[in-house]
Amino acid sequence: MNFMKRWPLLLLVVVGLFAVVSGCNNDDEPAPVTSITSISPISAPAGSTVVITGTNFNTTPASNSVTFGSVAAQVVTASATQLVVTVPQNAGTTVSVVANGQAAQFSGTFALGAKPVIEVATNITANTTWTSTNVYLLRGFVYVRAGATLTIQPGTIIKGGGIALDPSGQSRGGTLIVQPGAKVEAKGTVQQPIIFTSNVAAGQRKYGDWGGVVLIGRAPTNRPSATTFEGGIEGTYGTFNEPADNSGTLQYVRIEFAGIALTTVPNSEINGLTLYGVGSGTTLDRIQVSYSGDDSFEWFGGTVNAKYLVALRGFDDDFDADFGFTGKVQFGVSLRDPNAADQSASNSFESDNFNPGENTAAQGPLAVNNGLPLTAPVFANMSCFAFSATPNTNPTSGGSGPYQSAMHLRRNTSISIFNSVFSGWPEGLRLDGTATGTLNNVTTGGLDLQGVTIANSLIPVRGAGAITNDQATAFFNTAAKKNSIVASTDIATLLFNAANFTLTGPNFLVGAASPLLVAGNAATGGKLANSFFTAAPYRGAFNGTDNWLAGWTNFDPQNANYDR
Repeated sequence: MNFMKRWPLLLLVVVGLFAVVSGCNNDDEPAPVTSITSISPISAPAGSTVVITGTNFNTTPASNSVTFGSVAAQVVTASATQLVVTVPQNAGTTVSVVANGQAAQFSGTFALGAKPVIEVATNITANTTWTSTNVYLLRGFVYVRAGATLTIQPGTIIKGGGIALDPSGQSRGGTLIVQPGAKVEAKGTVQQPIIFTSNVAAGQRKYGDWGGVVLIGRAPTNRPSATTFEGGIEGTYGTFNEPADNSGTLQYVRIEFAGIALTTVPNSEINGLTLYGVGSGTTLDRIQVSYSGDDSFEWFGGTVNAKYLVALRGFDDDFDADFGFTGKVQFGVSLRDPNAADQSASNSFESDNFNPGENTAAQGPLAVNNGLPLTAPVFANMSCFAFSATPNTNPTSGGSGPYQSAMHLRRNTSISIFNSVFSGWPEGLRLDGTATGTLNNVTTGGLDLQGVTIANSLIPVRGAGAITNDQATAFFNTAAKKNSIVASTDIATLLFNAANFTLTGPNFLVGAASPLLVAGNAATGGKLANSFFTAAPYRGAFNGTDNWLAGWTNFDPQNANYDR
């Protein structure tokens, strides 16, 4: 009876204890708090982007309110811990965020950069000059139309906007496209190179942040006039036949973090520098392409010549020649990130006539704009480096695809490569094709390799398609061609610099006693007798004393501050 009288009191005690315990558990799991821990960069001009790192941000960009002083800013992308924000005009020094019903203020001070950002979202139809006193932001595809010349002053910085900044709503990364009959005159200097780069803050940049630079000329290609350009670029190849056509000048120019895949459809990519039917009146001299999400350099037909090219940490191929390219290139270097390769299999050189490369009965005989002219460029003094240690065909981090060949020559190509060195590739030469195509070009001397060193390769030479390993090896080892294979165990004999493979600060000058510098080991005459080529009787891009990279290149663009 007494228990029955007391049970309501006991029930109240139990409920109270439960409330106390529940309160303790809530204290162990405090509500999320919105905060700002850092801003990178801490100084940037209006129109550029900064990364705000913190906690409890809303993952929907528009649900975050960001202000610089009293000026609202656009949030481009958002995650729970990071906001990418466009710096507004007249930005104040105090940065605040309101997200998920909470407000936070950055403890530091933001500084507005000195250079204004000029957004470029419309086509260029009249002569235009971009100056080094501004930063230019490409939004979507920007075409330089026929009859117009775009002049870019030394030291000018051009940023490519990401797909979110495309005003057309088609998710196209910022891309500069110089059409037939138009020109770009981008003449930088050693001290003031012209820089095309990412719009993303230092430390956050990545492959394919934007589109790239595209030149389209009126020199011959071997594709029918109805063939469209890759990547959604407007227009078709046409039937131009102006070998000396002039698309302008790119000199002392850097192109960084470009090379974007526009769709999941194959061949919808834009390269770092893409060249369609560009003529020999065009000047390409001292150009560095870094962190391209596709090829670093790709030639689709044309006759343009080039000297002093740099391909740094590209994702797919370094130098890709297709569709009847017949120009000449001398002095080029590529350095790969061993942990980044493309799913299509990355090469240093890839060259073909077109796919499938040799005409079938259905396609008709080889003829102008139907397979002719053959892809037949001449490259000389190239240095191409991948792995410093044992080559790995399948990098496990950074990239999604395999490494393949230093030179994948296929599909009826008639390319020639002289006085060059390839080190650290799983395969050295893959000679690929049929007896009437690629192999016939070898037999007739159209496709030629002379003075070439393949070092530290798992498979130095191999055949593919209808070409046997023995046929490929016999071609490469022809004594008169002075080619050589250096085993991994003998790599030290080449006297590479200790910093040769240092990704952010390489030194490619070899020791004075290196066999690469012995004049008797180099090819001379023949195709190298053309007046375009500088006398360079050594293998590779460097003679041991002249570092032509000094001053204008940057091997660590990820951390470069372009907002000063």
